[in-house]
Amino acid sequence: MEFKSLKNIETSFRQIRLFTLVFASLCAVVTGFALWKSYSFAEAQRQKIYVLDNGKSLMLALSQDVRQNRPVEAREHVRRFHELFFTLSPDKSAIEGNIKRSLLLADKSAFNYYKDLSEKGYYNRIISGNINQMIEIDSLRCDFDKYLYSVRTFARQIILRESSVTERSLVTRCRLLDAVRSDNNPQGFIIEGFEITENKDLQTLKR
Repeated sequence: MEFKSLKNIETSFRQIRLFTLVFASLCAVVTGFALWKSYSFAEAQRQKIYVLDNGKSLMLALSQDVRQNRPVEAREHVRRFHELFFTLSPDKSAIEGNIKRSLLLADKSAFNYYKDLSEKGYYNRIISGNINQMIEIDSLRCDFDKYLYSVRTFARQIILRESSVTERSLVTRCRLLDAVRSDNNPQGFIIEGFEITENKDLQTLKR
């Protein structure tokens, strides 16, 4: 093809070099765009789970980012621990069962509290006095900005005796450590540094 606009060899070389640079730049842009789209597609595919229903139909289930649910799981873990550890009935096997399940959610700091209360005869008094103890969680304050996660729990204890009902305030604090999920620990946390910072009577009512 004859380039009529070219007046000399130097001008022709300059235009050919410009066309080459433009073409190379265009190729680089197209290649970069293709790589970016390929990476985005691969990431999207990793977020999908394909499930065979009895080997006949194919269903698509979208998997969620695990981290999106960690705050919810953390609050549920702490709530469950407190319900198991502080809900007591005048039944030795029930107390031991709840305490055993709660200690699977925490480290030795919670066991130390259990051991101290046991040595002081607290659980024996629950059984001999036919006392029921329940807990109501008011609020949980969790700091997820840094790891380990710190948690403060504000709750009320209801101690039900034959002649009276006592309401006590309960404030605790702890840290949460990521752990392996299991049947005994479905949220995948371990409570560290468990500490009761407040536990005092609010009121006592006669029955």
